[in-house]
Amino acid sequence: MTVTKKFIIDFDSTFTKVEALDILGEISLKDDPEKPKKLQAIKDITDQGMEGKLTFRESLVQRLEILDANKEQIDELISALKQKVSDSFQRNKEFLKENAEDIFIISNGFKDFVVPIVTEYGIKPENVFANEFEYGASGEITGFNKENPLSKNNGKPETIRKLNLEGDIYVIGDGYTDYEIKASGVANKFYAFTENVHRANVSSKADHIAPSLDEILYVNKMNKKFSYPKSRINVLLLENVHPIGVELMKEEGYNVEVISSALSEEELAEKIKKVSVLGIRSKTQVTQQVLANANRLIAIGAFCIGTNQIDLETCQEKGIAVFNAPFSNTRSVVELAIAEIIFLMRRLTDKTSSMHQGIWDKSASGSFEIRGKKLGIIGYGNIGSQLSVLAESMGLDVYYYDVVERLALGNATKVDSLDELLSTCDVITLHVDGRKSNEMLIDREKLGLMKKGSYLINLSRGHVVDVPALRDALQSGHLAGASIDVFPSEPKNNSEPFVSELIGLPNTILTPHIGGSTLEAQQNIARFVPGKIIEYINTGNTYNSVNFPNIQLPFLQDAHRLIHIHLNEPGIMARINKVLADYEINIVGQYLKTNEKIGYVITDIDKAYSSEVIDELKAINGTIRFRVLY
Repeated sequence: MTVTKKFIIDFDSTFTKVEALDILGEISLKDDPEKPKKLQAIKDITDQGMEGKLTFRESLVQRLEILDANKEQIDELISALKQKVSDSFQRNKEFLKENAEDIFIISNGFKDFVVPIVTEYGIKPENVFANEFEYGASGEITGFNKENPLSKNNGKPETIRKLNLEGDIYVIGDGYTDYEIKASGVANKFYAFTENVHRANVSSKADHIAPSLDEILYVNKMNKKFSYPKSRINVLLLENVHPIGVELMKEEGYNVEVISSALSEEELAEKIKKVSVLGIRSKTQVTQQVLANANRLIAIGAFCIGTNQIDLETCQEKGIAVFNAPFSNTRSVVELAIAEIIFLMRRLTDKTSSMHQGIWDKSASGSFEIRGKKLGIIGYGNIGSQLSVLAESMGLDVYYYDVVERLALGNATKVDSLDELLSTCDVITLHVDGRKSNEMLIDREKLGLMKKGSYLINLSRGHVVDVPALRDALQSGHLAGASIDVFPSEPKNNSEPFVSELIGLPNTILTPHIGGSTLEAQQNIARFVPGKIIEYINTGNTYNSVNFPNIQLPFLQDAHRLIHIHLNEPGIMARINKVLADYEINIVGQYLKTNEKIGYVITDIDKAYSSEVIDELKAINGTIRFRVLY
């Protein structure tokens, strides 16, 4: 015989994100000159009641007296509360409707505003138990029904006893009055609901701390929208990821940890063991040693353009999807490149340094306009091509070289060899990626090919330029100047010292890897990367992944979605479909894409599946990772 589970759910700060009387205060005290003082008083009284420091009836009387509200304002309150339903309750609306017979709202709030909110989620009006306002002739709230047990302490246990419920009774709430239900012996379990507010003294008494309704449904193995609670997805964000990115991850319901600096290989190898999503910038090295411990990791977000700091091959082998921000800081890098061209050709760094030393050196010697000069762009991708357009509009003659065939924009001229570009142009600017073949791309020999008196700008990767050779070229006067933003070895954080052979050289601009470090770029990146990771976790979409086959999927309705990542070997799709056929499972939609190493299959099925199906799919030879989304 199956034991029925009955759920007793609190309203304020559980079903909704807020305390309703606090919001009513915002409405009723809108024009009161003492509004801030009175609102704080209401909040303090609420907290004292929730923590058990004040009897509930005392709390209620005091708050209603301060509120001085009326019936018309209750309608405004209802409209406001409809926008404040807790995220995990919104996600699991289907569960609430399907199990309406066994769900009860028992609240110290008031039916007047509770019923209109919860009934929209399928909860039956007769299953709602709450206080009742009393109104005067003009509609003003004069008090409450003092005969209602919910208007006094321990009113919730008394209410439940009268219901004579059969089966296990589980209480979900955030306050002390919810704990009292379990303490009185009328409930089997108390779940401290912390999605909106975490009261330590309440959580300490709970059978289980629940950051969301998803968590409660997961531990009870009940129907839910997502197969795994988002609060169990641990996200680690390193290197001062912009607060927008942090907030987006938290809003999604993930358990987010933020560390301002990069971690060493040893530190990250230890930290990664419990991490599901890793967010980094350019300094963190995600090596094979780190990934050996990353058994829960499903995705990495590079909050930058480059991904050479990540072992992409090992990530593929372990079924870890990697996402970056290939376009988000393009404009920032391009603008810095333009500024540096002007600064170098006008020797502005030397001029300003002299001025700070009290030296007035007004001279045009070695100072040039950029108009009519030849700009050589190495790497004509997102950044190089946009730089080409802006530079041409400022009067530069643009030439470019790329190992990949790229369409010239505007009047830019494609050059057939790197040597030709170096020997032709007045300014060389580097915008290549971090692949191994680009290491020492500009070595001593290549520097020697550059025009005497030309300039070098590196806004790409530190290992692309031979730094000692560049130093010699600047000291000898072969190059008239250089601007370097990236270095072979960089400090892990702002506390570590910066060391380089280029320090103190004439007409040499050194910047601390800030090519993409503008507020606009960091905000763009902070929105883009979490968006891709969240989409991947929620739907399986891999569009814009740098190491997975790219699949963009339709929105899924009324089906279950299964994700199978495997070695790119013949016959695996047939084996997947045979397993499903053996269990008479119909396929609604199926999507396969491969690259040279892995295959990525997404299968949507239209009926419930057993754990045996999952076990067999996981056991298919060549499987790297298997995920159930719904």
